[in-house]
Amino acid sequence: MDNVCHTLVGAAIGHTGLKRRTRFAQGVLMVSANVPDLDVLVFLTDVPSVAFRRGWTHGVLAQTLLPVLVTGAFWAVDRLRPRRADDTPAFHPGWALLLAIVGVYSHVLLDLLNNYGVRLLAPLDWRWFYGDAVFIIDPWLWLALGAGVWLARRRQSFTPARWAVAVAACYIAVVVGSARLSRDIVADEWRREYGASPRALMVGPRPITPLVRDVIIDAGDSYAVGVFDWRMRGVVWEEQRVPKNDRRPEVAQARNDPGVQAFLVWSRFPFWRIERDAEGTRVTVGDARFMGAVRGFSQSTIVAP
Repeated sequence: MDNVCHTLVGAAIGHTGLKRRTRFAQGVLMVSANVPDLDVLVFLTDVPSVAFRRGWTHGVLAQTLLPVLVTGAFWAVDRLRPRRADDTPAFHPGWALLLAIVGVYSHVLLDLLNNYGVRLLAPLDWRWFYGDAVFIIDPWLWLALGAGVWLARRRQSFTPARWAVAVAACYIAVVVGSARLSRDIVADEWRREYGASPRALMVGPRPITPLVRDVIIDAGDSYAVGVFDWRMRGVVWEEQRVPKNDRRPEVAQARNDPGVQAFLVWSRFPFWRIERDAEGTRVTVGDARFMGAVRGFSQSTIVAP
């Protein structure tokens, strides 16, 4: 999820009443709800971002260490800035650690809901896991959580935030259930049409509208793409499939490029474009999940003729 959502989750959880458990509770929750995204610092380097992100700082090792580091940082702040006599409550490392755990795991679980992927077991296992349920930027979560935090602060009451967290949790549960059911419907439709299960399948979220989902099916040498609509309980397929072009000799050469190799670490539905330009033969690999998306979801290299 985006960092606005992660921050609102931490703020809303704090306003349910947990912010009274320890000094800096609200800060601990909001920082820990964002701290796995420290891997954005990869953008300051030459390391391909899509291959690096949602790995080291999101896996089981980070899930264990990051809450401890966040707690330690706030413990240090507490030492450097002793509370005044009228400040309440005091800093309690145990509560701070518990809240940091809640924040870190809220981040990881929210990222799991997307179709971008997250490597939950890194560095023990570098497999990607996909929820395919909630779009990476979800305005409905913003609205529910933001309203809960604003009303809790305005009314000086924990009730609005508790309702907001409950509504957000119910919304996520419904969308996750919808994702699973729609996936089963699409798979069954494909089996009836072609007599076999899809090689790979995604029924992924779209922004704003949870009733409509993007469909990608690995059909061998191409991807069948379409739109699933709950109002029709079926898929409208695009006439043209997306060719993989993965058996072209130019692609075999391009696979040796370090940037392309890094992109393929992340890619789930890779497809290739071969174009002639002034520099030679340009081979570009993209991912069918993000066709037409912003720059950064493809990788190019020039190969010898």
